[in-house]
Amino acid sequence: MRAVDLILKKKSGEAMTQPEIAWLVDGFVKGAVPDYQMAAWMMAVCFQGMNQAETAALTDAMIRSGDTVDLSALPGVKVDKHSTGGVGDTTTLVVAPLVAACGGTVAKMSGRGLGHTGGTLDKLESIPGVNIEIPIRRFFEIVHKTGLCVMGQTETLVPADRRMYALRDVTGTVSSIPLIASSVMSKKIAAGADAIVLDVKVGTGAFMQTIEEARTLARAMVDIGTHMGRRTVAIITDMNQPLGMAVGNGLEVREAIELLSGKIPESDPLYEVSMLLAAHMLLLAGLAADEAEAREKLRRALQSGAGLEKLSMMLLALGGDVACIHAPDMLCAVREKLPVTLGRAGYVSAMRAERIGVAAQLLGAGRATKADRIDPAVGLVMHKRHGMHVAADEPIATLYVNDPSHAAEAAELVRRSVTLSEQAPAHAPMVYDVIA
Repeated sequence: MRAVDLILKKKSGEAMTQPEIAWLVDGFVKGAVPDYQMAAWMMAVCFQGMNQAETAALTDAMIRSGDTVDLSALPGVKVDKHSTGGVGDTTTLVVAPLVAACGGTVAKMSGRGLGHTGGTLDKLESIPGVNIEIPIRRFFEIVHKTGLCVMGQTETLVPADRRMYALRDVTGTVSSIPLIASSVMSKKIAAGADAIVLDVKVGTGAFMQTIEEARTLARAMVDIGTHMGRRTVAIITDMNQPLGMAVGNGLEVREAIELLSGKIPESDPLYEVSMLLAAHMLLLAGLAADEAEAREKLRRALQSGAGLEKLSMMLLALGGDVACIHAPDMLCAVREKLPVTLGRAGYVSAMRAERIGVAAQLLGAGRATKADRIDPAVGLVMHKRHGMHVAADEPIATLYVNDPSHAAEAAELVRRSVTLSEQAPAHAPMVYDVIA
């Protein structure tokens, strides 16, 4: 085979075979297919797309490019959850402990945040002492003991994805749905999950801007999971405003602890989405007969404190200072807190969630490049959600600041992220669809 022939084939819109895709990915990882040819092929995919069989073949080839994790020695159905990325999305730190408290097994490999989206590993590392770079053997020990563990993704897991994503990032090919779907699902399947719940975000703070785009991506990932013998469900959720009120690593951990402590009402979007994701995880794991039973089990785990205890057990096993469970303010101690006002009154009718995420990034809560250092304590807390009324002198948010050099810019971004109207807007749903 020749790479140029495969580029031309895809450029003309023809379907590729499984051996052709496997040869291309293997050659790229081994250096026989150069970056420029792989970039050309991925651009052809952006324009021509891939059918279901091609996308499954690409996912399989990416999985085979490196090591895979065998979780069969762990008890029960191993269930994982993945979010396509958003702002204030703290669900993993809520969902994983609650599912474990209900008898589930959550053995999860996570990544770091980049740009305006946060990463679970960065949030965990905001807790003093936590070490997520642990050997697989220790990972298994923690899951056996506690029912859950979150660790960093190993370098040998799906190396094709790491190399392909680096190219996509600089060649304008990030937004291709087949490439996104294969990237996400190759890592989830290689990490050993039996069942996968996908949280597909849509809106101003997400990669998918329309519901139809989100549905297309969700269906593609569910198809891959089903083809690979994994129980898979995708839930399309709103990201037109931050999911939680907190945006920033220590701040988001504090909010997760507050939710697990019963301090956040059931009407809150973070509570609503977390419980829906956790309910579907219990259903896929065979731990509940229907969603009503799953929600009742989760509610009991929340009210009894069993979910919070599971989180504490995992943090302790990872070397963390569990004093934060009872004193979460220690995670976000900063030099100053700056209120942000809008100078006008009205109802919040729209938000640009990505601007709020970038504002937190400017304060040091996120990274523009993978080499950037994060300040775990900084970020911001929103005080209003969509539909709420705000007075002219009432803070819309509070910035948590250690380095004030970008504070004014961050405050202006928050102001520009909020649209006010004279009348209260129509209710906006948090969940748009469930695809199985």
